[in-house]
Formats: sequence, structure tokens, C-alpha cells
Amino acid sequence: MKQKLFTKNFVLLIMGQLTSLFGNFILKLALSMFVLEVTGSAAIFAGILAVATIPTIILSPLGGILADRADRRNIMVALDGLTGVSVLCATLLLSESNAITVISVLLVILSVFGAFETPTVQACIPTMLQGDNIMKGNAVVNQVASLSYLVAPMLGGVLYALFGLKPVMYASVVCFFITALFECFIKLSYRRSKSKGGILSVVKQDFLSSMWYISKEQTNIAKMLLLTAFSRFFVMGITIVGLPFIVRTVLGLNAQYYGAAESALAIATILGSVAAGFLTEKLKIHRLSILLASMGVFMIPAGIVFLCPVDSIIKYVITIVSFCSMQIAISIFSIFAVSLIQQRTPNELIGKVMAYTSTVTLCVQPIGQIVYGFLFDRFSNMIYLCFIPTGMIVCAVGLSAMGFFRKMEKEQQEVSV
Repeated sequence: MKQKLFTKNFVLLIMGQLTSLFGNFILKLALSMFVLEVTGSAAIFAGILAVATIPTIILSPLGGILADRADRRNIMVALDGLTGVSVLCATLLLSESNAITVISVLLVILSVFGAFETPTVQACIPTMLQGDNIMKGNAVVNQVASLSYLVAPMLGGVLYALFGLKPVMYASVVCFFITALFECFIKLSYRRSKSKGGILSVVKQDFLSSMWYISKEQTNIAKMLLLTAFSRFFVMGITIVGLPFIVRTVLGLNAQYYGAAESALAIATILGSVAAGFLTEKLKIHRLSILLASMGVFMIPAGIVFLCPVDSIIKYVITIVSFCSMQIAISIFSIFAVSLIQQRTPNELIGKVMAYTSTVTLCVQPIGQIVYGFLFDRFSNMIYLCFIPTGMIVCAVGLSAMGFFRKMEKEQQEVSV
């Protein structure tokens, strides 16, 4: 009998993700707008984001170990509740004199919680679903994230423009508490793992066993992680730092334009997620290299338009179209990559392996943000020097990975037989 995709547990998880991500998106949009308005520098903005990412990188392996050894439902409830409390405290403490400090500390705290929540949520999906439904489930999670990303920036931009930072922060607090309530009703089977020795011994044992699995038993996972990290360095560096800097500083457009740009990217992510769901049984693994290369191809028009004598609105539209095309490609690529890793990993290791997935990809993200923060500041009058060379590099690496994906596809076919 074919397993149903939308089980009660999965629906509750999706509803919780919807409210949680909505709260996160409106919060981070408002914080990013505030920091850029106060500092006026892409480098400072990128530096704050990069520092806030470090705790996630360091603590994600511990988050994976906890996800495999503790009740995953209880972890999610506790983390979302604590997130709501943290944002509430930051809102109450916020003032003109300490705003940047409070925001920086809040982002670090949220990063710590994210180190434990991300591998836990990712580990829940293969526990709730099986077979092709894992990939479809990941696609649905991406669609929900994109739906939040679609509505939240637009609403967040309007709320921020009308009322300022604090009302947006209070709204996000409500979202996090609602998420914790949804997660209370999730029911997952849990069996306490047997442990030998103290906490440090358990952490060491779990770390070594999962590293052995990735480096010796499933080397394709490690290679997939490196390719994902590579794409994140360039794509996320350009998107996270470049989009707000180009819209607000280079083109001189207001917060509503930035909110609209973020919403357009969300629509692109939804389209990519829907496409991934339809392509579950049709897209051959070796074609993932084409998706990777296409990310680079789509960057180039965003650079070319800044060589042309056209007005700001045309540059804005071409840039958004390029970013959206790139977002569709990376959405499909990410869903297939994560699903392939989940399908190849046993349940007792899934939390740790997914934590390494987050850690490896995030390791390069702050570096990419810092690099592109300085590049955008340095070449603010020659933006094309940031886009065109990057696009050519990503395209070349994507095409060179064709052999790896063909080999991986052959192994997958042998396992299926």
C-alpha cells in the first residue's frame, strides 16, 4: 500500500514551519533594513550576518547528535518557545543607543537555536515519510518556506515602513509561540539510545561514527556536500548581501522595492519546489550538473545590465529576473541533493548527517558574505565585476561535475536493482 504524503504528523510539521518561517522572514527583513539604514554599508551588514552564522557552524554537529538521541518533538517545541522569548526580550531592551548591539546579540542567539533546530526538522522528514515521499516532502517544506518568504517580505516591508522595527519584532514573537503550539501535537516514536560513558564520550563516539559513514561508507555524500557548499559560497554571497545593497544603495530604491524583490524570489523558490516535486521520478541525477551550471549562466545578465546606459527601474527588473532564474535552479538542486543524502542515511545517523550538511554548507556562507560585502563596496560603481566573473566560474564548475553525477546515477540504479 502506498504511503500517504500528508499524514497528521507531516501536516502539523508543515503548519509549524509556515508560522515559524513567516516570523523569521519578517524579523530578518526588518533587521536588515534597519542595519543598512543606520550604517549604509554592505560590508558592515555582511559582517554582522557572518558573525551571527558562526554559532550555527560550530554547534550544528551537537544539534545533530541531540536530534538522534532525544525526542525530536520536544526539541522543536523548546527551541521555538525559547526563540519567541529571546525576540521578546530583545524588543523590550531595544533603544536608539544600543540597537546595533542588541540586534547583533539577537542574531547570534537565533543562530545558536538554529544549529539545533535545522537538523532536528530535517531528521523528522525521513522519520515521517518513506521512499519517493521523502523528496516530495522536502519539496513541500520548500514550498511552505517560499510561501512564507513570498508574503512575509511584502508585509514586513509595509509594516516596517509604516510602524518601524518594534511592531515587526512583536509580530514575529507571536509566530514563534504559535509554532511551538502546533509542534506540541506531533507524535513521533522515540526510543532512548543506550549510552556508554559520560557526555563527552557519547559526543565523541557519535561524531566519529557519523564521520566514518560520510568519509568511508558514503563518499558521494561528502562530494555532494562540497558541491552544495561551493554553490552557496557564490549564490548566497551574491543574493544575501548583493540584493539589499543593490536595491537600497546602488539603485537608491526604498524598502517596498526590496520587499517586492524578496517576494519575487519567494515565487521563484515556489516554482522551483513545485518543479522538483513533479520531477521526482523524471529528473536524472546526471542532469543536476546542468542545474548547477545554469546558476552561473543566470548571473551574467545581472552584470551585463550595469554596463548598459539604462535607468534604475530597468536595472532593477533585469537583476530580479536573473536572481529569480537562479533561485529556481538552486531550489531544484538543493531539494534533490538533500533528498539523496536522506535516502542514503540510516535513521540512527540522519540527525548527525543532516547537521553536517548544514555545517559544511554554512561554513562557506559567512566567508561568501564577507567577500561579496567587500566586493560590492569596492565595485559599487562597477557591479558587473561582481556578477560576470562569478557566473563564469559557477558555470564551469557545474559542467565539470557531470562525471561525478553520472557515476552517482549509475550507483543509484544498481542499488534499485
